[in-house]
Amino acid sequence: MNLSYDEERAAVEQLRSGKTKIDAELSKVIVGQREAVEQLLIALFAGGHCLLTGAPGLAKTLLVKSIAQVFHLKFSRIQFTPDLMPADITGTEILQETSDGRRALAFVRGPVFANVVLADEINRTPPKTQAALLEAMQEHQVTAAGTCYPLEEPFFVLATQNPIEMEGTYALPEAQLDRFMFNTVIDYLPEDDEVSVVQRTTAGKPEPIQPLFTGEDVLRFHEVVRRVPVAEEVVRYAVRLASVTRPSQPNSPEFVRSWVSWGAGTRAAQFLILGAKVRALLAGRVHVTADDIRQLALPVLRHRVLVNYRAEAEGVSVDHVIDRILEHVPKPVAEQ
Repeated sequence: MNLSYDEERAAVEQLRSGKTKIDAELSKVIVGQREAVEQLLIALFAGGHCLLTGAPGLAKTLLVKSIAQVFHLKFSRIQFTPDLMPADITGTEILQETSDGRRALAFVRGPVFANVVLADEINRTPPKTQAALLEAMQEHQVTAAGTCYPLEEPFFVLATQNPIEMEGTYALPEAQLDRFMFNTVIDYLPEDDEVSVVQRTTAGKPEPIQPLFTGEDVLRFHEVVRRVPVAEEVVRYAVRLASVTRPSQPNSPEFVRSWVSWGAGTRAAQFLILGAKVRALLAGRVHVTADDIRQLALPVLRHRVLVNYRAEAEGVSVDHVIDRILEHVPKPVAEQ
């Protein structure tokens, strides 16, 4: 999509003003969770996938469905269960009778053929079935019987998962985790917000959510986001944050070597920059700062950094390691 200068300016203004309208629409059904909403929107505007982690009953599914309604995108929900098969996601070939009386194999598309795919409780199915999403998430296509079927753009996978220590869950493969731009953690609401939720959900049906954007708008936002300039020192800062998470790197601090068994790859730095571009635009800026990077470090890195048994024994969480890394890596000189 090639945008003219006027089209680019109009898209930037639409993105900036749209954030307030989106919040107003989502507030009809979602109470609180502002950080989770912001991270979901940043992922969509940047063209990335998002993983929502939280206990059951925290409105993860409702949030994803509501966002799909706001953007007027084709929505598909896949309930992941232990007996789910890869063909239940991507589709399968069936034998059909043709108009001339012969029989031929025809591909029946699965629920992955949508704009927004909700992979609900993705970690309740074995890794073999989880891997059915790998090609779709990376190449935006599905291959069946040697034929590639492109997915309709825009395409997002918004997955929910329960905490891994809960019974009946499987750990997601690292290759699949790396394809998610963010791992957004949704926690329990404060008491006042929880009271509001109970009052709303027991009083009547909420107002319907009105669509504000189209798929074409989202594709324009993707184009505009990638044109936001980023200073080299800010890019270098993002790369350093990702690289020091790797215990084998010479610049990694001692606490990383003690607590981390596997660090983030290059895709982490890419997502830090893309997310920071969106965050800058939403804040009314056309330049990215180190603070934009820092604000997105947790959701970008927490599912890419694997702590070892020593960290678990000492009660050290992934989030704690990332906080220490943010303290360890100095910001660019111009922003200190």
